[in-house]
Amino acid sequence: MAAENHPWITENWWGSQYNWVDFVRDEFDFSDKISFHDATLRDGEQCPGVVFRKEDKVEIAKMLDELGVDRIEAGMPTVSDEDFQAIKDIVALNLKAKIMLFCRAHPADIEKAVETKADGLIIEVPSGYPRIKNQFPTWTYDDVKKRAIDGIKYAKQKGFYVTFFPYDTTRAEPVFLESLYKDVCEQAKPDSVAIIDTIGMALPQAIYYMVKKVKSWVNVPVEIHTHNDYGMGVATSLAAVEAGAEVVHGCMTGLGERTGNAPLEQIMVAMQTLLGLDLKIDFSKLYSTCQRISELSKVPIPINKPFTGDVAFAREIGLGAKLFNTFPTTIFPVKPSFLNREPRIVLGKKSGKDTIAIKLNELGLSLVEEKIPELLKMVKEYSIEKGTYVTNEEFQKLYDELQVSGS
Repeated sequence: MAAENHPWITENWWGSQYNWVDFVRDEFDFSDKISFHDATLRDGEQCPGVVFRKEDKVEIAKMLDELGVDRIEAGMPTVSDEDFQAIKDIVALNLKAKIMLFCRAHPADIEKAVETKADGLIIEVPSGYPRIKNQFPTWTYDDVKKRAIDGIKYAKQKGFYVTFFPYDTTRAEPVFLESLYKDVCEQAKPDSVAIIDTIGMALPQAIYYMVKKVKSWVNVPVEIHTHNDYGMGVATSLAAVEAGAEVVHGCMTGLGERTGNAPLEQIMVAMQTLLGLDLKIDFSKLYSTCQRISELSKVPIPINKPFTGDVAFAREIGLGAKLFNTFPTTIFPVKPSFLNREPRIVLGKKSGKDTIAIKLNELGLSLVEEKIPELLKMVKEYSIEKGTYVTNEEFQKLYDELQVSGS
């Protein structure tokens, strides 16, 4: 057997050594410092039907700060009076995280932001060809550049840290995109620039390529902001980090327009466990933060959602059940306790004798070994009839029935 003192093996996870072979790792070019930018309060709230009230936003901001997020995008100051007040209340908390606001490249938006005393602004203009052609048909490429340059200059004059956000980047024409980044950085001096996969159309390899390209064009940090329309938001964000992106955007629980933004909690766990980066994130708070955001947004977390879903650390099949508590990283991607979660045996059609024995012990019930196959048969039949797994209360009733019938 191979020795177990490898970087992909820790107390809390047992990863894949193939993530660490030279063919893979030689392509990685991690930044010395990687920051997390949470957009739940702005992009997350753009999920249809989601409304965060002022007190909700303040509560979420506090949780994100305790989790260890570096930057919190508190909203757009021009959306409503309540949003404006929520931003001011969040700024007044004096959190460790920097408070960023999202603004169009309009003087009026920037003036409104000044009143909040936030730390920085995300200044947006379109860059994708279909956006400019169909959404802003009267604009030329020069118009886009001028708006970006004027808006960023104005924001810098007001003392803000500024991130240039040319959205729909992954559908921009290459020649225009290069000139856009270069001209804006040369003339307006933003503090960082973002690459935005607005409708999730880029492959991870394409994002890796784009980050490398943009870093060769500019001398400021590069940020990545991806969406999850093809279910690749985490993969594209990781590819950006592998190429040297310094700031990763996302929304907790994957909230956002359409199919959502890249789920930030999954990116965090993946960066720590798969890429081997030592993050300053309190992973014990990740699950409770996602649960509370789900409650406030009224968007349920799917039961099989990675790391935060109800059955993410549950097991029904009997095979491997004995490893459940002794060697959990044999059957789970990370030890449940790493995320402050408890492993859980659920009983049903796929259960075996081992899972019955574990559940009996868990509930403090005793049964002679010869009776376990009979109880297992009852559990399987009940589960098939019900069409889902058997709850602890239902298992107790089946156990009681067996005891009565056998007395």
